[in-house]
Order: sequence, then structure tokens, then C-alpha cells
Amino acid sequence: MHTVEIVLLLLTLGALSGLAGRFMRAVPLPLVQIAVGAAVSIPQSGLHIAFDPELFLALFIPPLLFADGRRIPKREFFQLHRPILTMALALVFFTVLGLGWFVHWMIPAMPLPVAFALAAVVSPTDAVAVSAITRGLGMPATLEHVLEGESLLNDASGLVALKFAVAATLTGAFSLREAGTSFVVIALGGVAVGVALGWGFGWLRKALSRHLRDIGPQTTMLLLMLPFAAYILAEHFGVSGILSAVAAGMTLNVSDLERGEYVHERIQSQAAWGMIENTFNGSIFLLLGLQLPTVLGGHWLEAGSAGGRWRLVGYVAAISVVLLGLRWLWVTLAVRRQLWLAQLRGRPLEFEPTPRIAGIAALSGIRGAITLAGALSVPLALPDGSPFPARDLLVFLATGVILFTLAAGAIGLPLLLRNFPQVEDLQAREERMARGIAAQAALDRLEAIEAPSAPDLETPQAEAIARVATEYRRRVETSKAEIGDEADGISDSQRLQRIESELRLAALRAERAALYKLRMGNRINDTTLRALVQDVDLAEVALRRRMKALRRE
Repeated sequence: MHTVEIVLLLLTLGALSGLAGRFMRAVPLPLVQIAVGAAVSIPQSGLHIAFDPELFLALFIPPLLFADGRRIPKREFFQLHRPILTMALALVFFTVLGLGWFVHWMIPAMPLPVAFALAAVVSPTDAVAVSAITRGLGMPATLEHVLEGESLLNDASGLVALKFAVAATLTGAFSLREAGTSFVVIALGGVAVGVALGWGFGWLRKALSRHLRDIGPQTTMLLLMLPFAAYILAEHFGVSGILSAVAAGMTLNVSDLERGEYVHERIQSQAAWGMIENTFNGSIFLLLGLQLPTVLGGHWLEAGSAGGRWRLVGYVAAISVVLLGLRWLWVTLAVRRQLWLAQLRGRPLEFEPTPRIAGIAALSGIRGAITLAGALSVPLALPDGSPFPARDLLVFLATGVILFTLAAGAIGLPLLLRNFPQVEDLQAREERMARGIAAQAALDRLEAIEAPSAPDLETPQAEAIARVATEYRRRVETSKAEIGDEADGISDSQRLQRIESELRLAALRAERAALYKLRMGNRINDTTLRALVQDVDLAEVALRRRMKALRRE
């Protein structure tokens, strides 16, 4: 099958599986898509796609991590940087060491460096699968932010650990000091490249906006290419392309805070990214499903007897249990430390640290496409031409761990999150506060328009100001009301409505400016800002359309 046909088929299957997932809400969408991919590839004449790990990492991962970097609340990310970094870095290396020794002990035929390579392959988590499983189940906000931040960074640390484990297998030598130094250089270099590109794009977009109008489609297209540029450039310099894409997204998010007035550009980019994320997420799990029969079937048949096959199943189950157990142990110790620090400082935690929290965090360690890409990137042969030791077994076990953790998360997380004690949603509280402040800013703007000429106001203008101001006063009192609808009119009433529309437009701009000011002051986070600004943007687009209709009349 030609490449174009494969791409079109994947896109079609992604859309169809997404629709199927709407009718199968009890089953997480990633599992549905994996099952669809496996079903399509199982028959002898089914679809079989050669999986190129380097192409996969360059094509699918950068835009998804870039989008996550732009979307993750920066305030919470930096507030929770310690637990995020410990889970993204220290937990990865703890997992590599602990699981690597266990695998070598359980399977003596697998050399220790190869066992470490397997442990490195299964160390990164898959945030897409976790969010798909836990959506709407009431995951504690703080824990959700930590898991999001962990998944943004641990892909890089896991792949770097894999690189050195493979190098140790190929050369027979390993230097901890050299590995540590290289990791720091690779990580910081990737972050530096991403920050530089993100800042450069933001500066260029700002400069172009000062001299040109209506450049939204062009800047949106350049924005879609930015994560690929960040990844490819970083890999060219020998640093982490994954961290580069994440850093570029986070840097550009800061630049976006200064572009509150570019409504159409923001709406266009949000729509484009929504489509890209849905398409790529679906394609990733479909590709994973397409590889399963080939990856699992070959080694399963080679096992020969039923005893050998059950032994493989036992290996997968044991590795998965130990993997999740190490994560549970790490989180338990971290939770105990957080509780001790909270008591020491006299600060209450958002939720009471319990074994249930540790269990949720442990089962959230679902493995996904990065794990499969890492496993398949292991070389086929050693420098002398001999086969890479136990490579087929490594790929089989890594794939089995993906399925085991997906199933464990799909079953266990809903059970642990059921009837979970809820605290007041910080985002909802911030949203109510921000709506009230934005409405007050709009009211202040109306009063500023009214003040200079209050004695001489014409009746239509005074009436328009009174109507709009009354609405905003009601919103200030409740902090919950929706943005009011615009009215139409003709003749004298038409003049009134034109004046009212201009006032509404000024009020919406004041609302938006107030929301961005709240974000710049860290009084609300990026998620709250994005939700509220979208309301204001859509209201302004609708208002401008009605204003054009009034002008034509």
C-alpha cells in the first residue's frame, strides 16, 4: 500500500474510531483505537505498516508535546516543579535501576545492559491515555497537574536512559559520570533550543503584526510547523528534541499573553490545534494497534509449547506489577514527605495524603506509544554483526507492559476515583472571581465613556449606556451571568443599537484586558484564562458580524 493511501486510511480510521468511542463511553478511547488497529492488521491480507521509530518520533510526538506545553497551567507547573522533576527524572532512574536488576534476575539469559534498556523503554508514561481514562472522574487537580508535568519531561529522560543502556550493550562499557554529564547537556540544550525558537517566533509574529494586517492564516501555519522545527533543530545539534518541543510550547504561551486583541488569529489557531491533536492522538493508538499482531505474534509463535507461552505471559505480568509497584513505593514516600512538610510549615494540603492517592498515582503510570517507539528503535545487531541480545524478547515484553498498564488503568482508576472526596474546584472558584473582575472592568470602561459628556448625552447614547451598564452591574453582583445577546434595530432604534454595539465592543475589550492582567499577576491560571477568553472572543466575533449587518442597512 502506498504511503498516501496509508495516511488517508489512518485518518479515516481515526475519525471512525473516535465516533465509535462516543457510543462506548465505558471503554477508554485509546483501547478502542488499539483494538481497531489490531483488528485491521490481524488477517493475513490485512494492513501491515512498517514502523519507523525515528520517523514516528519526528512526526507524531513534537506537535502533541508542543500543544501540551502550551496548554499546561504554567503557574501550577512552576509551583509543583519539585514533585514534577523528581517524578520525571529521579523516578525514571529509580525505575531503570530497580526494574533492570529485577528483569536480569528473573531472566538470566537477558544481559544486564539489555535489562536496563527494557526498563528505560517502559519508564516514560503516556499522559494522553491517562487523561482519556480519567476524564470526568474527579482526579484531584494537584495530582493531575503533577502527572501532566511528569509526562512532558519523562519521555526525554527515559529515552536518554535507553540511549546509554544500548550504548553499554554495544560497547560493553558504561561511565556513570559521562552519562550524567551527557544527560545534563542534552536536557539543557534541548530546553535552550526550544526557548530560543519559541521566543524568536513570538518576536517575529509581533513585528509582522505591527506592519501587516490579516496575517492569521500565515502565522497559524507557521505555528503548526514550529514544533517540528524545534524537534529537528535540537536533534541536529545532538540535544533533546522532545524537551525542545515542550520548551517551545511553554515559551510561546508566555508570548501569547501579550496578544489579547488578536481574536481571529487565536480562534483560527485553536481550531487548527484541536484538529491536529485529535488526529495525531488517534493515529498514535491506531499505529500501536497495527503493530501488536506482528510484534506479539512472532515471539509468541517462537515460544513453541504452551509452557513457553505462559512463561512469556508471566514475565509480562511480573514486570508490569514490579513497574507499578516501584512507582507506588516512590509516590508513597513522596506523599509522606509532603505530609511531613505541610505539618512542619503549618500549611494545609489540597487533599489528605492517603494510600488511595498513591494507588491512583501508581495506576496513572500507563505506558504508550513512546514505549513502543523506544523498543523498536533498539538496534538489530551489534557492531560485529551478531544479533542484538534478546531484542525480540525486549520488544515483546515492552509491548505486553503497554497492554497490561492500559488495562490496569482502565479498570483500576475508575474504581479508585469513584466517590473520591472532592474539595472546591480551584479553577471554578478562580473562574467566578475572574468573571466578576472582568465585568467590573467593562463597567468601569462604560462609566469612563459616560463621564466626560454626561450632561450633554443624547437620549439614544444615554439609553444604550444604561442598558449595557445594567447588564454588567447584574454580572458583577452574581459573577455568574453569561455575556448578553446583541439586539438588532432599524431607524432610530438602529442608531441606538449601533451605539450599544460600540459600547459592548469596548466592554468586551476591557473584559479581555482584565483577564490577561489577572493571568499576568498569577491570580488565575492558563486553563481559566483560555476558557474565559474564548467566551469573550466568540462574543466579539458575533458582535462584529452584527455590526457589519447594521452598517449595510
